[in-house]
Amino acid sequence: MANVLFLEYPKCTTCKRAKAWLDEHGISYDDRHIVEDNPTAAELATWHERSGLPLRRFFNTSGMVYRERNIKALLDAGLSDADAYALLAENGMLVKRPLVVGEDFVLVGFREAEWERALL
Repeated sequence: MANVLFLEYPKCTTCKRAKAWLDEHGISYDDRHIVEDNPTAAELATWHERSGLPLRRFFNTSGMVYRERNIKALLDAGLSDADAYALLAENGMLVKRPLVVGEDFVLVGFREAEWERALL
């Protein structure tokens, strides 16, 4: 398998667990700091499409920025996909992490069973 792209916030405990999981299973990855090198709106649009997931899954709903900016209300009000990508691209702390991007899949968050299906 080719390298996957692993987007993380290094202080995030879930990201640390996910990275350890990748290392334990010998999966090679390119590491990217989700805040210092935030995904662009175009990347997010591509990954959303590739993931097959609802766009809401890409939001870090437990984060402070999400709550402070009342993003849920924007989503509930029918925020367009394009506006949602632009919003996510503004601040890496809004993006659910970790993200694993492969050639034909995207994993959002760390769910071990999903990761096993996609990566092993």
